[in-house]
Amino acid sequence: MTDTVISFTTGTFVEVMLFGVFGFLMAMLLTPIYTTLAYKYEWWKRSRSVDVTGKKATVFQKLHGAKLRKNIPTMAGIIFVVATALITFAGNLERNSTWLPLAAMLGAGFVGLLDDILNIRSTGGVAGLRAKTKSLLIFMVSLTGGWWFFAKLGVTAITVPFFGELALGWLIVPLFILVVISAANAVNISDGLDGLAGGLSVIAFSTYAFIALMEGNAGVAAFCMTLVGALLSYTWFNVYPARFFMGDSGSFALGTALGVIAMLTDTVLLLPIIGFVFVVEAGSSMIQILSKKFRAGKKIFKIAPIHHHFEASGWPETKVTMRFWLIGVMSSIAGIILYLLEFSSS
Repeated sequence: MTDTVISFTTGTFVEVMLFGVFGFLMAMLLTPIYTTLAYKYEWWKRSRSVDVTGKKATVFQKLHGAKLRKNIPTMAGIIFVVATALITFAGNLERNSTWLPLAAMLGAGFVGLLDDILNIRSTGGVAGLRAKTKSLLIFMVSLTGGWWFFAKLGVTAITVPFFGELALGWLIVPLFILVVISAANAVNISDGLDGLAGGLSVIAFSTYAFIALMEGNAGVAAFCMTLVGALLSYTWFNVYPARFFMGDSGSFALGTALGVIAMLTDTVLLLPIIGFVFVVEAGSSMIQILSKKFRAGKKIFKIAPIHHHFEASGWPETKVTMRFWLIGVMSSIAGIILYLLEFSSS
């Protein structure tokens, strides 16, 4: 089992970890630049006044309206996106491993950036891009990535844990689109408390760095660790009380990159386990919307997504965040265990 599983050297491990250090340092260098511009040009996060169904967001305003009236900058996701891109361009740009996650991250980050810019200029309502426009743009990013994955990388099958390979042919493209869009939206929905999405993303990408190392894919592992390092820098300033928010430019970039990495490592069926908290967050919002639609406006949760439900139930914001981090750690450990069991049996 040891000979089968361990597929990297000490030198490779050190090199991959160094990319994490470089990502952290680069993000730290970029943060003062972002902060100067954000406060100079007033990139304030606008508080939403209505929910996704178009009704007044009274519970959200009660929980976070005062915070968002303190003029906290948004769009800080550009810090870790740019830091990761710079480090990857400088020393880890490989056609078969890092072109795709980097391009997808930048594409989705650009969509989020447009949304953030409109949010900054908004005066109320659902601030940002229209939902249909945003969905279409993310779909185009995922479609392009899916085509590259199939046509250029030649991937036509996925591994079903404990059962073996499942050939999909061109159907790998719609699967790719589904995974990437789902991950992008799940991370975006989870970005609602100080430090929450950043911390959960650190856990998830660290897990995928380990998996990529186990598979001997140092390029993907280094990309993940670069993002982890940059995210640790971001999270340093985003933990409660947050100095700034990542915005959609960060959350869409993170979710898209996470979905792509899951496809590249052929662990797409483990992604819902590794990203369990993201799944629950997105699921809670979907359940709430469906309940309101088909149960005459009745709600399952006090407010969705579920992290706000716990807040409305009396949990301090910091307690919700840290407990969700702990769940994220345990779900990632479960994902690694399942991966190793499947890997050693193949």
